[in-house]
Amino acid sequence: MRVELADIISCENKEISKQVEIELMSFDSKLGRFPIVKKTPFELKFVNENNKRLLIQGETEVTIAIPCGRCLEDVDSEFFIAIDKEIDLTGSDAENSMEGLNYMIGTNLDVDQLIFGEILVSWPMKVLCREDCKGICKRCGANLNMAECQCQKTEPDPRMAAIQDIFNKFKEV
Repeated sequence: MRVELADIISCENKEISKQVEIELMSFDSKLGRFPIVKKTPFELKFVNENNKRLLIQGETEVTIAIPCGRCLEDVDSEFFIAIDKEIDLTGSDAENSMEGLNYMIGTNLDVDQLIFGEILVSWPMKVLCREDCKGICKRCGANLNMAECQCQKTEPDPRMAAIQDIFNKFKEV
């Protein structure tokens, strides 16, 4: 969703609060596509301080389904997003000083892009469904949290393969 800020930027010491809905349905990045399960309305406050800077403040919560790093079951991960941005308006032209911001398009604030950037910064390194998650079987792919599989549990050390071949030859005799 986009919010027009031209009237706030043009009026000195103007202060406005707006409730904005987040339109993002999923978080799409190079890591993959993750559905947004729950989102709360976003209360944004805009303050023009003496035509020198524009303050953008607000808070919201977003819940995203992220697969567990071991068993691949979806885990609802909550992101508390607190926005506290300051945009310098003292340049020769207010639009020129806002060009470097990817969430500002002219005098429009792209709320979804702002939220995307905040989620990206706070993305967890690893998500687990629980601390003692057993993961999936390397051979059959069964979820070991649900049930034990019948696969061989021990894996021989590949460095000992030559010795194992010698033992196998003596068994054949």
